[in-house]
Amino acid sequence: MQTTQEGNATQAVKVFPGLTEAEMRDFGLTMPPTQDELPYSDGMPMESNLHVLQMYLLIETLKLHWEGRQDTFVGGNMFVYFSPRQEFTHDFRGPDFFAVQGITKRDRKSWVVWEEGKGPDVVIELLSDSTADKDKNEKFLIYQDRLRVPEYFWFHPLTGELAGFVLQDGAYQPIEPDEQGRLVSHQLQLSLAKWQGDFCDEKSLWLRWMTFENVLLPTGKERAEQAQAILAQYRARFGELPR
Repeated sequence: MQTTQEGNATQAVKVFPGLTEAEMRDFGLTMPPTQDELPYSDGMPMESNLHVLQMYLLIETLKLHWEGRQDTFVGGNMFVYFSPRQEFTHDFRGPDFFAVQGITKRDRKSWVVWEEGKGPDVVIELLSDSTADKDKNEKFLIYQDRLRVPEYFWFHPLTGELAGFVLQDGAYQPIEPDEQGRLVSHQLQLSLAKWQGDFCDEKSLWLRWMTFENVLLPTGKERAEQAQAILAQYRARFGELPR
């Protein structure tokens, strides 16, 4: 006769089929932990201020683009848990950027696949000299084989290196850049483009979201500047707005 603990372990395996009952017993688990029970910060700073700003730029512009939608989530530098093993081995840190569609919009400490029912739709890693090998090999295989992320991109803020991959028949295939050097994300119906300019008083080469009509997704500051420009044009033509 199956004990309650054995039954819970069997149920846990059904919830997350990548873990065997023996592994559940080895880790002392009966059910996969929730996000409230899992670590959500590794205490590791990003490589440079440029990396931090690049992450914020990708997150801010996509969040503004999806403003009002209640079925999306955009995160960065937070854990994505695909296995309860990670709590014990700490062998995998969260993506620098990821986006998910078709879920309930709410705040999260981390992304726990067995709670959410799915993993990210798009992941972007920001390369550095110290992380490039792991991003191109270990994480590449995790996103391909374990999380099965439909689209994976990487970008090096200091060198401008950009690459993208789409999951086809269980394996990543390179995304070929278009004639302008942009990489298309069919998952998000947007492109990723290199842009030379100023963000947060930092002049650099940035990776930015762009519509298929070649329009950059604006930052909050750019939105405000566009609104001011439109208002100035109105005033120049029609005078002050009526009170």
